[in-house]
Amino acid sequence: MDIRTKRLAPAAARHGVARVISKLGVASRSQAADWVRAGRVRVNGQPVRDGEFPVRQGVDRIELDGEPLLAAARMTLMLNKPRGLVTTTKDEQGRDTVYRCFAGAALPWLAPVGRLDKASEGLLLFSNDPAWAARVTDPQSGPDKTYHVQVDRLADAALLAALEHGALVDGEHLCAKSARLLRAGQRHAWLEIVLDEGRNRHIRRLLAASGIGVLRLVRVAIGPLALGRLPKGAWRLLTAQEADSL
Repeated sequence: MDIRTKRLAPAAARHGVARVISKLGVASRSQAADWVRAGRVRVNGQPVRDGEFPVRQGVDRIELDGEPLLAAARMTLMLNKPRGLVTTTKDEQGRDTVYRCFAGAALPWLAPVGRLDKASEGLLLFSNDPAWAARVTDPQSGPDKTYHVQVDRLADAALLAALEHGALVDGEHLCAKSARLLRAGQRHAWLEIVLDEGRNRHIRRLLAASGIGVLRLVRVAIGPLALGRLPKGAWRLLTAQEADSL
């Protein structure tokens, strides 16, 4: 007898409902978890209260306040971040956040793609597409990031070489992909520093290892996307071509 084996299609992967909601681009994972705990979310008609309740994206029906929860239209924008703002949705210390720059704008939920610390300025991306954001911030395959940095001393070839060679700082090897002099005054200099990965306060820590302080730090480009003449505190949507280029 010829016995034939029937192949079954692999079962759809299951993930926590809060994670799946965030992947739809309508809320952060923590906000989605708050919705679940508040009893606003149903899966296949049944209320759930646990953000880790397993669901199959694209298979199970998720509702918020009785309405089907669908993927949001993808949106990506760039902001010229001013100094003094923290890159977070909500600050426990009550400091102003980058979301102050969007006050009054009719925007969907958007998350920062990467970060700039409070004292840093320049190009900061936001998106409601978690998969796109993960590709952009991937340390192995993500685009280079270019910074203009004013330092508290003059720079010579030895310093630039030291930045590219790198230093061991707090157990991490920090270095610049490239460093060059932009211009110099009598006591200060502006450098262009390119990173192919971004670690916490990477440039500040790298320069501090050489005894150099940072007076200003401005991110001017991410890959081929340049900050250009976008005014401080202003934002604009990226075109599809610009988003794809990253």
